[in-house]
Amino acid sequence: MTEAASRKASVSRTTNETSISVSVDIDGTGQGNISTGIGFFDHMLDQFCRHSLIDMDISVKGDLHIDDHHTVEDTGIALGQAISRALGDRRGITRYAALDLVMDETMTRAGIDVSGRPFLVWNVTFPAAKIGTFDTELVREFFQAFAQNAGITLHVLNHYGANNHHIAETCFKAVARALRTATEIDPRQANRIPSTKGILV
Repeated sequence: MTEAASRKASVSRTTNETSISVSVDIDGTGQGNISTGIGFFDHMLDQFCRHSLIDMDISVKGDLHIDDHHTVEDTGIALGQAISRALGDRRGITRYAALDLVMDETMTRAGIDVSGRPFLVWNVTFPAAKIGTFDTELVREFFQAFAQNAGITLHVLNHYGANNHHIAETCFKAVARALRTATEIDPRQANRIPSTKGILV
């Protein structure tokens, strides 16, 4: 479902592994209501919401008795689909954005093209396999699923860092900040598709 007068969308997705409900408002203020059953992941999604200024309601029931993988990946799928639906034909968007984001000893760069063509370049290494009980490899899994389903080209590069939590958090914050800029309406071309092809796909 997409509301024609605004950039909002909702997605529900149910499999044998997860049941997910996501609603987004691209033109929000960064308000979030997030519950995945994974504390660290909730914290990262809250940062993603707050720094993108996209309002997000995310409710997930997953097979956490197995592990966190399905919940994290499927949340990326559903959130990406909701963002894509909310953007519609992507008319008037800025489209491109990139920035370096710092947090204490860590610096991470994110670059985005809201192109309609999904691709992830991931150059991030974590010093350890876990943040508490959370598998650090799942950070990439989330962004892979998100980029594929949002229809964006996403590059994430961790320049340096020592703390796993900081590395993960700068990834979420940097992508959020770049996404915020890339999805904003460019007043100089508010009624045009930002592509010489006339379509973003």
